[in-house]
Amino acid sequence: MATSHARPPKAPHFANAVGDIYYSTQGHIHLQWSADRIQLTDLQAFYEQALLLLDNTDSRKILSEHGQRQPLSAAAQHWITREWLPRAMKQVRAEYCAIVDGSNPMHRLSTQTVITDAPSDFIFKRFDTVSEAEAWLGSLPR
Repeated sequence: MATSHARPPKAPHFANAVGDIYYSTQGHIHLQWSADRIQLTDLQAFYEQALLLLDNTDSRKILSEHGQRQPLSAAAQHWITREWLPRAMKQVRAEYCAIVDGSNPMHRLSTQTVITDAPSDFIFKRFDTVSEAEAWLGSLPR
């Protein structure tokens, strides 16, 4: 599976052990995950900053570039699907997430669990490359 890991050209809005968060001038936020094992508190801080950036940019779209991301713990999956996503949908009307899959099969399984357990009106689509994900996000209404 080919992946493109093009780093956005400017400094991240936020960075921690989980990864970097950027705003794309194409109208979405870009989550670029690290390969490090992550703690739930770091993941929560990462997603809180993503929510803040969604709000500040009036964006409703997320590109999540997984790269070599480690599988998420069950607690992290639960927090994303039961707490963060419903709040993001309500507070900033977030509605789309393009996922550029990583190569680790266990990571892909934890990603599928998040997709399956997420609110049904939040739209996910998986891609092999960043350019494909950006094209899809760009085709969606602002």
